[in-house]
Amino acid sequence: MKILAFISFLCVFTFASSIAAKQSGDDEKAVSAVLDNLHDAASKADYKRYFNNYSTHAIFFGTDITERWTIDEFKTYTKARFEKGSGWTYKKTSRHIYFSADKKTAWFDELLMNENYGECRGTGVLILENNAWKVVQYHLTIPIPNALAREVVAMIRKQKEE
Repeated sequence: MKILAFISFLCVFTFASSIAAKQSGDDEKAVSAVLDNLHDAASKADYKRYFNNYSTHAIFFGTDITERWTIDEFKTYTKARFEKGSGWTYKKTSRHIYFSADKKTAWFDELLMNENYGECRGTGVLILENNAWKVVQYHLTIPIPNALAREVVAMIRKQKEE
């Protein structure tokens, strides 16, 4: 009887673990789909679809030190650009996604290719709002190899002095 109880427990535990793993995989696919949709909408200058991926209180950090935009500021910048038919295209080459214990917050890092800037890195945070994943923070950077860092810093300092 003890063996049967143990086998039953083992079966229930294995089943529950597989459901949790599947749910985690589903969450990862859902977050990845939001990020893929974000990049696709930007490349097509699709304003409405692009901003449907963001939370109403999101922050966007661009590659320039001055580019820290609230969602409303970013919408103003983006609207003018998208209305001219000019978006931006970043193609994902890799992505890592992580979740909080309560599965209501996700954070990620991704490598992206861009025709003008080359390899870039996007990092950010998504939250679960009304059963939908929304970007609450996105940060786009141009990674600088350590071997070039001092030279780039000197160039930035010189530009600030001008």
